[in-house]
Amino acid sequence: MAVVNPYLNFNGQCEAAFNFYKSVFGGEFMMISRFKEVPPEYTLPASEAESIMHVALPIGKGSVLMGSDIPESYGKGTPGTLYNIAINTDSEQEATDLFNGLSAGGKITMPLAKAFWGAYFGMFVDKFDVQWMVSYDENNH
Repeated sequence: MAVVNPYLNFNGQCEAAFNFYKSVFGGEFMMISRFKEVPPEYTLPASEAESIMHVALPIGKGSVLMGSDIPESYGKGTPGTLYNIAINTDSEQEATDLFNGLSAGGKITMPLAKAFWGAYFGMFVDKFDVQWMVSYDENNH
């Protein structure tokens, strides 16, 4: 069964925001990675090397607050674009079914495919302008 978690985007303040959230909720980051860790075929300015590519903070019983900085090449995030709903599935088939169902009539921004970090991952904006991320990571099962 799929798990749904909030995913927040930031204009360069992700690390400060998540250190603040960690100070309030407690716990430790499950993961924190920076843009300098992406493969060389993804060209980013050197000024973004230390920016957060992905961070995950467990909260309570099973919830995870996740986030990242928005690369400059994507433009500045604005209200309405600073969040996603992240769905983590139990199989590639479940990911495919949810991705295809929820994206119907919307706009696919990253097709569902194997990502360089090993997950089966895709992103879209649904027909109601809600941003979604769908992921299956066999290493977490």
